[in-house]
Amino acid sequence: MTFDTKDLAAQETFRRLKEEVSRADPATLRLILTDARTQNVWQQRDVADDLLKEIYQIMKMGPTSANCCPARIVFLKSQASRERLRPALKPNNIDKTMSAPVTAIIAHDTAFWKHAETMFPQNPGAQLTFKDNPTGSGIAAFRNGSLQGAYFLIAARAVGLDCGPMSGFDNALVDDEFFPDTTLKSNFLCNLGYGDPSKTFKRLPRFNFDEVCEIL
Repeated sequence: MTFDTKDLAAQETFRRLKEEVSRADPATLRLILTDARTQNVWQQRDVADDLLKEIYQIMKMGPTSANCCPARIVFLKSQASRERLRPALKPNNIDKTMSAPVTAIIAHDTAFWKHAETMFPQNPGAQLTFKDNPTGSGIAAFRNGSLQGAYFLIAARAVGLDCGPMSGFDNALVDDEFFPDTTLKSNFLCNLGYGDPSKTFKRLPRFNFDEVCEIL
């Protein structure tokens, strides 16, 4: 195994990281997961475009298989853009979505392999094996796009936003409206903004470790 200068620089950066930061502090964990809550009612506060760009700059660093990075995101901020989404929403999701400052369509590109030379230059073939395998590319894009969707939620919370992820919509209608004649497929929606604490419900149960995990 050989390393070039960029590899060596990356190794030094990672070494310094582990020396300087051993784990996330409790406040950060509260913000992104343990005390964070899905929001359905929003304060009327604008979400700056720069903040949306910052979310992407953070989330894009999460790992994907062979660095395929299939996630594609459309941020709906204008009223007109969200009106285009309205027909695809289930009735119970209309008000919370139309009142949100931003709604993100989290999608994935099933033809992610077209970028293999750029995204995985050391071994493009790892992605190009999906070129003539639409079933496999669809599975890989969905799996890795979902991973990136999770990174998206964590990144959004990390920069101080609240999230309202949901799957109560017609994917086919969204794809026809926003991704016609492309290889992009919608996965889920995520409302973004600043939630109204007075409208937050009690937390629902979670499984205990021993109920869903085992150590072999």
